[in-house]
Amino acid sequence: MRISLNKGAHWRATHVIMAGLICAISGSAAWQAGVARVDITPSQPVWMGGYASRTHPSEGVRQHIFAKALALKDDTGAVTVLVTSDLLGFPGEVSAPIFTRVQQEFGLPRERITLNSSHTHSAPVVGDMLSPAYPLGDADRKVIRAYTAHLQDQVVEVIGKAIRNLATAELSFEQGFAGVAVNRRRVGHREYPGPVEQDVPVLAVRAPDHSLRAIVFGYACHNTVLSDYQISGDWAGYAQEALEKSYPGAIALFVQDCGADANPLPRHSVELAMNYGQTIAAAVEQVLQAKMRFVRGPLTVAFVSVNLPFQKLPSREELESRTRSKDALLRRHAELMLQILDRNGKLPDHHSYPIEVWQFGKDLTFIALGGEVVVDYSLRFKRQYGFDQLWVTGYMNDVFAYIPSRRVLEEGGYEGGGAMIAYGQPAPFTPDVEEIIAQGVTSLVARVQQK
Repeated sequence: MRISLNKGAHWRATHVIMAGLICAISGSAAWQAGVARVDITPSQPVWMGGYASRTHPSEGVRQHIFAKALALKDDTGAVTVLVTSDLLGFPGEVSAPIFTRVQQEFGLPRERITLNSSHTHSAPVVGDMLSPAYPLGDADRKVIRAYTAHLQDQVVEVIGKAIRNLATAELSFEQGFAGVAVNRRRVGHREYPGPVEQDVPVLAVRAPDHSLRAIVFGYACHNTVLSDYQISGDWAGYAQEALEKSYPGAIALFVQDCGADANPLPRHSVELAMNYGQTIAAAVEQVLQAKMRFVRGPLTVAFVSVNLPFQKLPSREELESRTRSKDALLRRHAELMLQILDRNGKLPDHHSYPIEVWQFGKDLTFIALGGEVVVDYSLRFKRQYGFDQLWVTGYMNDVFAYIPSRRVLEEGGYEGGGAMIAYGQPAPFTPDVEEIIAQGVTSLVARVQQK
């Protein structure tokens, strides 16, 4: 059947269609976005983070590593910045000065910036992170201090560059799947449950001509395929490299999610690292090539620090006894604790834990948690708030310890408390650690979603 319209009716129909298109475009493109990156590859041999089995500094560079920044400006004029990095993590003593400088130089409030690390075990040691794990000499510490100070300058620099690059953009989001992660706690304990998070969240940032400017993607899995003395981003580095090759002109930013108890298995070869990276990149490309949902503003943010208490602290006598242990890690930990006792008169009884929530209009909730967060947290919050529009991340802002759920804490093992020695913490967390964090997240989600 043919429908004829007179001139007036045709104009009205065209006007309605155009108005709808304008609304759709303005709803999806009421953003400005800027993206930038800086090469943070060390210029000299440096001690590498993540493995206590290493005995000397790096021997070369397999792959350059980067810090990358995505700045977003919504229609309220507020600017918010996500930084990703090919590092083991930002400990609090390294990230805090960055936050202060960014506030001073660019006027960004604390809650509008977050720092994530891929947790590659093939990057330099930063600050004092995991210091009891490494047999460092004075020369090693000097190199680490110099690298850390330069890194802080570079992160501030790349944030400023991303802000200066702000331009009209549209945001869209969707999730894919990948089967790389394996719950590593089952290695040696097949009776343990094996939860993993296999979602691949993807945030696409496009220019008005729909070309990709930035690809932000996440996955919950350790970057521990490689364990030699060559600097690299591990599988996540290869994933970013593959995506940037497929989409020339775009910058790929990897966000490490709640993968503290997940490993890529099997591992320990460059070929496997490349294959896993290509697998994750392929999952991201499938999302980018399919229909994605527009993400609208405004970007509402909230931040809180909650106190995570430690269990019973060791006495001075216990620590002095440990300094005579045959276990070098235990000795170094005891010596560190005694230094803190002598300096402060007591050991800390808690750690101040950062939680950040970003709400993108009604389309996406982004939860940023500090520390090495086990998968139970992501699954818990997705059951609570929904699986489709929620992105839960770990390794944000302060990587200072593993963050066990109550289940993992009660099971024990490395993630349940053993790693506190390597991290230089005085004792494991108390059993209410999960509920304290959950209450903090719940309060922030309620705050950002009611605005």
